Amino acid sequence: MRTGRKVVGNEHSRIASNTKTWVATVVLQLVGEGKIKLDDSVDRYLPGLIRTEHGRKITIRQLLQHTSGLPDYLEGPEWEDLEAHRWDHIEPLETVKQSLELPPPEDRTPDGFYYSNTNYNLAGLIVTKVTGRSIATEIKQRLIKPLGLRGTYWPGDQVELRKPTLRGYVVQGRNLVDKTEWNTSSADASGALVSTGLDATTFWTALWSGKLLAPAQLADMKKTVPDDGGEGYGLGVERYERTPGRVTWGHSGYMETGHKFRNAVTDDGQRAVTLLFGSEKFNSAKVDSIIDKLIRNLR
Repeated sequence: MRTGRKVVGNEHSRIASNTKTWVATVVLQLVGEGKIKLDDSVDRYLPGLIRTEHGRKITIRQLLQHTSGLPDYLEGPEWEDLEAHRWDHIEPLETVKQSLELPPPEDRTPDGFYYSNTNYNLAGLIVTKVTGRSIATEIKQRLIKPLGLRGTYWPGDQVELRKPTLRGYVVQGRNLVDKTEWNTSSADASGALVSTGLDATTFWTALWSGKLLAPAQLADMKKTVPDDGGEGYGLGVERYERTPGRVTWGHSGYMETGHKFRNAVTDDGQRAVTLLFGSEKFNSAKVDSIIDKLIRNLR
């Protein structure tokens, strides 16, 4: 808004919760390698962290599918003022411990679905336990480098986005305020990744065309439960059927910086659309209509 520069589509942006799909892909690769089992308990990998009787029975699958019943750490009193943590480095283990102080969520679906960022920060910790490397390193070695993604990176404590930058604007009163610079370390495996439209489309196309996961693991990823949006949630993926008979997959994202992410890819991975937004001010129904039209018309 300050310079009037138009967005052309090659900018770096925070992809927020779309990160979850990248993390789930890494976990499922480790499943395919025999290093993790989906129905093993979290307690097997991180003994003693979740001390309740229910908590000790939570499985890796339930983390990835948001059916663990764990509260979202962002619901805690520490996060009522997000801006207060704008420049803070926060370890993912700290966010998990914050969530364990909260009461169980009351608004789970009948199938137990409750969207919680805690699940994925936990999944990232499990990846580190199993591999001895951070989830950031595993994403880089397993996904970014093999796919040749030049605009995708893990920011860590870096608050500025690489140039060219998609600025992020948040509504404050009657104004849109630039909040691009932010330390997103607390988001970690639940939403820290930075990417571009081209890179994100490349990743999703590769994933859905079977280049990143073996058939058994891709099938596991696509097994859904009803989510709170009335569609379906698999292992780090959202299933959409906005038009009857036309199924697409993706994962939306929202970051406190104002960045939003929406995408869709057809079941065969042959058509994909990625939309990156630099403002939290947009009409969701209109965006859904645009995505549906683009997917339908792509050749």
